[in-house]
Amino acid sequence: MAHNINHNQKTNQHSFFSVQQKAWHGLGTIVENYPTSKEAIKFAGLDYTVEKRPLFTYDNENHLADEETELKIPEIFVPNYYATIRTDTEQVLGVVGKDYEVVQNIDAFAFFDAIVQGDGIMYETAGALGSGERIFITAKLPNYIQVGRGDLIEQYLFLTTSHDGLGSITAAFTPVRVVCANTLAAALNNCSNAVKIRHTTSAKERLQQAHTLMGITYKLSGQLSELFNHWSKVKITDKEIKKLIQLAMVPNKEVLEKINNGQDDELSTQFINICDNTFEYMLAAPSQQLDTTKGTLFGFYNGITGYFQNVKQYKNDETKLKSILLGGVAQQRTQTAFDLCSNFGKLSLS
Repeated sequence: MAHNINHNQKTNQHSFFSVQQKAWHGLGTIVENYPTSKEAIKFAGLDYTVEKRPLFTYDNENHLADEETELKIPEIFVPNYYATIRTDTEQVLGVVGKDYEVVQNIDAFAFFDAIVQGDGIMYETAGALGSGERIFITAKLPNYIQVGRGDLIEQYLFLTTSHDGLGSITAAFTPVRVVCANTLAAALNNCSNAVKIRHTTSAKERLQQAHTLMGITYKLSGQLSELFNHWSKVKITDKEIKKLIQLAMVPNKEVLEKINNGQDDELSTQFINICDNTFEYMLAAPSQQLDTTKGTLFGFYNGITGYFQNVKQYKNDETKLKSILLGGVAQQRTQTAFDLCSNFGKLSLS
């Protein structure tokens, strides 16, 4: 799988850091101890600022003259639009409107620090993609969710923002199962596990959203602890697992109708292969052999998340990140699996 980690040609460094774990594709900086936010932003190569600058173009006469004299002087101001410029490298990151507010990288870390006033939050990874137009941060919270006697789930906050005008600031609660590092994405009943903040939002409003996210985190943490422990006690047969896999992976209503009518022989080879590969992962992966996962509803749910993170091939790491954490296909299928488990286990989120 290709990577899209930013390479700063001025410093000859890749913009990524990780605590203890191997960095993506061996790139970036590995540190032994959890850094402060000030240290993390430097380790990740995110200590740059972004500016909005006016856009100009040429008129017809000067453009023709430029070809003869090689002297290019823009004459026409482009109203209401600006270029976002990375000031350390002078790279253009995107084009934005007049109301767009740049959220500096240091502000993204301040967002996390504000949630818990810096107490107990541990910055684990951070980096920049492309030319630096998108950044991401993962920070580990101090508490665990425990399933059974020894199956631990770490609790993370994930944040990503862009400087190209193509997305909002997104911050989400993301539990990760220790034994296999699967992201166990899930949502509250009638409420997302994430907050999205527009780049036109003021700093005060962003701080309020930070505390909203922390409230979601506390509520969802308690619910997931109850749910996952219940699911780990619900036994499920191979036949039931295969059926649930089909329902979780279904791409459209037409395929769902065929499954519900028992028309498996009319399903596409591609869909059948996806389901077979997922079932094989659920049976063979070491993380599926624990008491909490082997032959259990929790094992089915973990198997779906594991397929998208450990089996499915992606174009590059950015595509994988978007699919799993930013509302892509993987997150959609995982949420479907979560809903199926809630119904199967006769335990609602309400």
